[in-house]
Order: sequence, then structure tokens, then C-alpha cells
Amino acid sequence: MALWLEPDSENITPEAQTDLDALSALRESAAIELKEKGNEYVKLGKKYYKDAIDCYSRAIQQKSMDAVNTSILHANRAQVHLLLGNNRHALDDAQQAITLNKANVKACFRGAKAALALGSISEAIELCSLGLKEEPENMELSKLKAIIENKAKESAAADAERASKVAKAQVLASIILDRGVSVGNPDYEENTAHRRPWLDDSKLLHWPVLLLYPESMASDFIEDFCEFDTFAAHLDNIFGPDVASPAWDSKCNYTREKVRLFYKSNKGPKLSKGQLLGYLLEGKSLPTEIKDVEDINDNDSQPYKYLHEWKIVPEKSSLHDILARKDHIIPGIPVFYVLSKGSSFYDDFLSGHW
Repeated sequence: MALWLEPDSENITPEAQTDLDALSALRESAAIELKEKGNEYVKLGKKYYKDAIDCYSRAIQQKSMDAVNTSILHANRAQVHLLLGNNRHALDDAQQAITLNKANVKACFRGAKAALALGSISEAIELCSLGLKEEPENMELSKLKAIIENKAKESAAADAERASKVAKAQVLASIILDRGVSVGNPDYEENTAHRRPWLDDSKLLHWPVLLLYPESMASDFIEDFCEFDTFAAHLDNIFGPDVASPAWDSKCNYTREKVRLFYKSNKGPKLSKGQLLGYLLEGKSLPTEIKDVEDINDNDSQPYKYLHEWKIVPEKSSLHDILARKDHIIPGIPVFYVLSKGSSFYDDFLSGHW
């Protein structure tokens, strides 16, 4: 019966105390044996790492060692978790080891490595500093701290760059919306090298513009079309008298006088403000502070049934004039269809018979 008495029980008899001491010694002996067995498993290699963790765990469960030795058990288990890539468990064990014995420098080192792997840069630096406070000359910790501080600088620079891109995208999105331009789901990304609109120093919008030739399945790409440039100016460059006809235009139908531009109206739905920001950031996830921006379309999640029409583009119009039309939802970037009045394909295309 004496073995079931608690150590702090009142009026414990000498015989009961002897039994309790014997039990405590047995537990301590078992814990030491399990610790040594765990160490042996670690030396045997990765195949036995889980066995090592089991031994260290059972040794800790004996609750027979003092704080310093229990700290070592947690630090040892942290090392095996690190070797297995269980970084969260490794960090938890390292923190427990430090709580038991703040002078456990190995625990600081292993905890810092785990924190670094988990992306907790500040915690990793803090653990290195804690270990170096105990052992200022520890070269391993000093090197690790230098590596982590380097990572911290790189991370800060990346965060600053990303914040700058987000800020620019927010300004760009606001200007696009203020101009009355509606942007829809992007098409033809492969044809345009994922180009995006941009602002010059005067806050003028510049768009990449794709010209499609449905008769020949060919295309032209205008990398910089300022919003207040006219279509005529760009058509002069593409179909001017000194420009040779493309190989696919054997009948020379596509001349400056004969070409006409069209866009497809009501190519919806248009993107919400948050979606537009995501698009301008080239598909990157949005920062938390701008994820929940209010949609510019309350019904964007509803099915759309649009009556598409081909609308001709007056040459003397500016790009802005056409993009700001209520029925014009551009597919990421402006896309226009080029037809020739001199081709029989012209009427077929506009009537849908192609």
C-alpha cells in the first residue's frame, strides 16, 4: 500500500518513504535508460528516428528527472524532430527545454533553426540572442544569427517592394475606374506576355493593345498605346505606304484605306475592384488590408447573358474614347479585330458566318 502514497502525504511512515524513494529511483533509472536508448537510435540513422522520439517521450513521461536533465530530453527530441522536418514540434520542444533550463544553449540553437524554417524570423533571432547571452563565444549560434539577420533584411526588402507594387496597383486601379474603363476576365495572356497597363509621370494611362486578324488567325501587338493616342496614328504605322503587306495577305486586301477595327461589346462580366487589383498584381494574392474591398459590381457572382455585337471603332477616336464606352468590357487588355472592306470575309465575319 505504501507505493500508492503521494510524496507530500502527511504522517508518511519511514517504510512508505523507503518504498517511494525506491519507486522514484526505478523511474529515474528507466528514464536514463530510455534516454541512452534514444541516443543510440539517433546514431543508427533516419530509419530509427521515430523510435528515438518514442524513447525520449517515454523518458519525459517518467517525470523522474530534475529540470536540467528533463530540459536535455526535450532538446534531444527537438533535434530528432528537426532531422525529420517536423519544425513545429521541434520548436515546441526547444521552447519547453528553455523554460526548464534557460542555459540550455543547444535548445536555443535548435529552436532558432526550427523557427527559421517556419518563417518566424524574429523568434529565431530572439532564440539566438538568448543562447549567445549564455555563451557569447558560441560560433555556431553566431553564424546562425548572422544568417537569420540576413534573411530578415531580405524579407524586409521584399516586403517593402511588394508594398510599393501594391500601392502602385491601387493608384492604377483607381485611375482606370475613374476613367470609366471596365475590365473583364483576361484573355490572350499568352499572346501578350502577360503585359499590364501602366502610368507615366503625367498619370496618363498606357495600354498594351492586341490586334487580331480573324481572317488569317494572325495578330499584331502594340506594346504602348497611350490612352489619348488615336487609332489612326497606330494604323498609319502598321499599314503605311512603306510597310510591306504581311505574307498571309496575298491579295493585298489589308491596306490603310481598307482596314476597319471592331470590338466585341458586352464582353462581361467586369471585375470587382479587388479582382482588378489582383489582376494588376499579376495574379498574386492580395494583402489582407485590401482583400475585402467593395465590389464595383453587386451582381458579379450572378450568371451573365449578354447580346454580343460587333462595334466599329472610328479611326479618329482616342483609345480612351472607346475604352470608356458603357458597352465595352475589355478582356484584361484592349483587344480589337481588324477586317478588310476589300475582303469577302468582311461581311461573313460580321454576320457570324465564319
